[in-house]
Amino acid sequence: MILDERPKSRKEDLFDRDEELGLLLKAIRDGKPLILLTGIRRIGKTSVFQVALNEWGGSSVVLDCRKLKENYGRKDLYSLLSGALSRTEKIRDLLSKVQGVSVVGNYVELKWGGERYVSLADLFDHLNERKVIVAIDEAQKLRGPLSSEVKDAIAHAYDYDRNVTFLLTGSEVGLLREFLGVDDEGSPLFGRHYVEVELSRFTREKSEEMLRKGFAEVGAEEGGVGELVDAFDGIPGWLVFAGLRYVQGKPIEEVKDLASKLALNEMRGLSRREREVLKCIGKGRKGWKAMKECVEEMERSTVSTSVLDRALRNLEKMSLVRDYSFLDPVYEEASKRL
Repeated sequence: MILDERPKSRKEDLFDRDEELGLLLKAIRDGKPLILLTGIRRIGKTSVFQVALNEWGGSSVVLDCRKLKENYGRKDLYSLLSGALSRTEKIRDLLSKVQGVSVVGNYVELKWGGERYVSLADLFDHLNERKVIVAIDEAQKLRGPLSSEVKDAIAHAYDYDRNVTFLLTGSEVGLLREFLGVDDEGSPLFGRHYVEVELSRFTREKSEEMLRKGFAEVGAEEGGVGELVDAFDGIPGWLVFAGLRYVQGKPIEEVKDLASKLALNEMRGLSRREREVLKCIGKGRKGWKAMKECVEEMERSTVSTSVLDRALRNLEKMSLVRDYSFLDPVYEEASKRL
């Protein structure tokens, strides 16, 4: 069903991603060690990788890194991993052989401290006994105190565990690449080849087709399709969000307002300087000089060039803006409320 906000897991529920799904499945079946699935927020990455894993049909371990706090510790990481392994019945027989792992009924316990704690590299070596996909959703969240340990283990598996494939998704694409460090000489993954599948927004025609199909599934009239597409610019997650509420009887302006509030809530987690930069971009300030003048006007103070540049680069790495423009019109509208 198209107008369902939960990530899709069946191919028949996934709208118009056959090409990207085919590329992803080919990389998995070819045994590529490192695959990236990228795209901006709400573009449908989680749905595509869940459908891909379902279509492939083999063993997979799925970690949702959105659950990790910013400065996560080993306990947090191993708790996340324990939950993921507990949901993977097909590989439980392999886990009992790993030092520091106990399988108690359907739950997998991981020892994260002491002399006999679980080594990630050792865990991947044991998973290598059969073909396994380690799927990490929003993998850029692994940046932090343990990032080197995680990358060391992935690099080890890349070199020695030919049955283990890592499938990483990321909506903050710059931060995902920064975490991996394939272009950073100091990273254990430096120079490693990876396959990248990027999800783009739908064309206007495809966006309208998607909404019409979704409306037809629930027996709703097609009125409002064009206006919804105007507002949400081919981003599947927003189109589903808006279409669902529209067929439930909410006026389009109310739907747009609710979406903007959701985006605004996310943006409030940014630094003060990053919010100021977004506010200036929302005002239409283009170029470095105009941006700097705008921020200084708001602060009534001179602003360090390096500090301002860092804020702008961070926003680009988060895939919120590019070339002084928003990548998502909902966030652009929300920036006017900051």
